[in-house]
Amino acid sequence: MSGTITGKIRAFHWQQWLVVAVFLLSSGFTAFRGMHIVRRTIYWQTHQDDTIRGWMNVGYVAHSYRVPPYLLYQALALPDKPPDKRPLRDIARMQHRSLDRVNAALQNAITHARPPYPPPAPSAPEPTPGQRTQP
Repeated sequence: MSGTITGKIRAFHWQQWLVVAVFLLSSGFTAFRGMHIVRRTIYWQTHQDDTIRGWMNVGYVAHSYRVPPYLLYQALALPDKPPDKRPLRDIARMQHRSLDRVNAALQNAITHARPPYPPPAPSAPEPTPGQRTQP
């Protein structure tokens, strides 16, 4: 039985080897991405509501506490576009505030973003002159 299988494999033409190679590459890529998704899911399941630390950035805190990032940027008086990737300790140093004060501002924003407090809607752009506003 194994002699017939190896004989058939040896008789493959280059097109058949190409199909085998593409199949193996796509299977490997799919397995790699699948493991990446599983690892990220496990990571964020165990890192919900992490204690805020100086090495974290605003996006990490927003993801961990499941709140919209723009609320945390507003609490720190930072623009939310483009996202600020600096660690919180650098933001505190730039604003001449202690890391404890930055953490307190973030915790306050997180508390008010979760039920029973509804988060405020992002500010709407001002209507241009002559544009009708909806009631």
